[in-house]
Amino acid sequence: MMQGILSQTDISASGLSAERLRMEVIGNNIANANTTRTAEGGPYRRREVVFSAAMENAMSRGEGTGMRGVEVLGVQSDNGDLPRVYQPGHPDADADGFVLMPNVSLANEMVDLITANRGYDANLKVLRSFRDMVQQTLTLLRRT
Repeated sequence: MMQGILSQTDISASGLSAERLRMEVIGNNIANANTTRTAEGGPYRRREVVFSAAMENAMSRGEGTGMRGVEVLGVQSDNGDLPRVYQPGHPDADADGFVLMPNVSLANEMVDLITANRGYDANLKVLRSFRDMVQQTLTLLRRT
């Protein structure tokens, strides 16, 4: 019984951790929205966090069933098209005066950030509700 109760907190904790990483990656995308030259060469490419349901991965490894939360599979680059902007005075401009810019859209990043923040808040609310229920249970047990 206790294992089932604590696994619910583990699910929310995995969600908190995943959404925190997602917010960090989004912040990095926003910070590099104008970076035209990286160590790898070329402009910055937007990065995304790849999630997977931990239950699916556990089942594929033969570890049984049950709720397990979310796992972060990794962070991958978005290989979408890089916009070309006419800026002939830019140090990275080609012969025609065009610069390849990062494929970061601030509007999309802000929407993703709001979504990640709401996911984080929802998982935090679950943990707080669990804490409140445990405190109420302990209070009731002390009275008996």
